[in-house]
Amino acid sequence: MDREIANLYDAGKVQDAIHQLIEKIDKNPQKAENYLQLSTYLMEQGSSDQAAKLLEEAKHLVKKPQELDYNLAVCYYMQGDFDKSLALLEKIPNDDMSLYQKALVYLKLGQSQKALAYAMTIKKIDNRTKELLGDIWLSLGDVKQAEKTYRQITEEERNSKVNFLIGICLLEKNRDEAEKFFTLSKKQDAKYFEQAKNQYSAIMKMINDKENRNG
Repeated sequence: MDREIANLYDAGKVQDAIHQLIEKIDKNPQKAENYLQLSTYLMEQGSSDQAAKLLEEAKHLVKKPQELDYNLAVCYYMQGDFDKSLALLEKIPNDDMSLYQKALVYLKLGQSQKALAYAMTIKKIDNRTKELLGDIWLSLGDVKQAEKTYRQITEEERNSKVNFLIGICLLEKNRDEAEKFFTLSKKQDAKYFEQAKNQYSAIMKMINDKENRNG
């Protein structure tokens, strides 16, 4: 990675950084790391289509095309092409990065057991991995284990999504505590909160109906 260009990008001079990387690629089209840096920036800017196109073309130019596979797999994942993403990921040796991505893709494909198997073999468990593990447990219907995993992320480091999902995990056993987490989630990111509420409306309705019947 070109440190100078990375500093430019981090300072918010995104177009300058992208322009300089394009110049570097023009001068030396066989060097994989420039494509990797540029594709990462494009993905971060929400241009996964552009990033995928760049990497697909680069595969014919660089000396070791397999070096581009991980970023390309992430592009396909962002485009919603999970099968294509997985096909590439399966060729990549397992390290924490590729295991995380494989688990993510299997979860999207609805193969939660397989997702869990990959996620559980990640050595360095950071917050991103804890969140993913929580999502997998939740998809498997193990609410207790999901809550426990989400709560391993410290309070100050929890995002709107994690707080919302802790609320979902608590809904049935402690309605008042669940509401506190929903309020926190909404405060952090109102837009996400509304989307999530719609996404999980069936669960919320089921619990409400159950309470009304019991009440």
